Amino acid sequence: MSHADEHEGTRRDFLYYATAGVGAVATGAAVWPLVNQMNPSADVKALSSIRVDISDVEAGTQLTVKWRGKPVFLRRRSQDEIDAGRAVAMDDLPDQLSRNDNAGSTDDASDANRTLDEAGEWLVMIGVCTHLGCVPLGNGSGDFGGWFCPCHGSHYDTAGRIRKGPAPENLLVPTARFDGSVVVLG
Repeated sequence: MSHADEHEGTRRDFLYYATAGVGAVATGAAVWPLVNQMNPSADVKALSSIRVDISDVEAGTQLTVKWRGKPVFLRRRSQDEIDAGRAVAMDDLPDQLSRNDNAGSTDDASDANRTLDEAGEWLVMIGVCTHLGCVPLGNGSGDFGGWFCPCHGSHYDTAGRIRKGPAPENLLVPTARFDGSVVVLG
């Protein structure tokens, strides 16, 4: 093999590698806009977290806000509601998981595992029935003093746990935290 043949092979290899490199960059440049369009838009990112002032919510009442397109119940429970929620035996609950994004996925549905504070005064839940997505009525509705979904007859207690009816799960507790007199959802 002559020196010219070795040199020619090197040039050919260089052209192959250069062509492959340019092709990879061109493919990446063409695919990036398609992938990037799947990212959430600025307005969706802005709604991923909201702040709700709860300083005017009195005991025994609730505030309903819209978050991620769903109603969220922020209830300041009265002492009677707290006592009723804590008196329920776990064996009486059809769904014994807390369904609380702030806690572990295997935590039980005790009243303390569903509330936002240790005293049990604040209950924050997504206000969508887990049966078919209706919005339950609150303020002591239903057989257990909590929420009632009139569409198909699901009854929730004062801790938002399913007690009777076709709903398979407790009302979901979203990621939430206190920041002074504000609840931050998301």
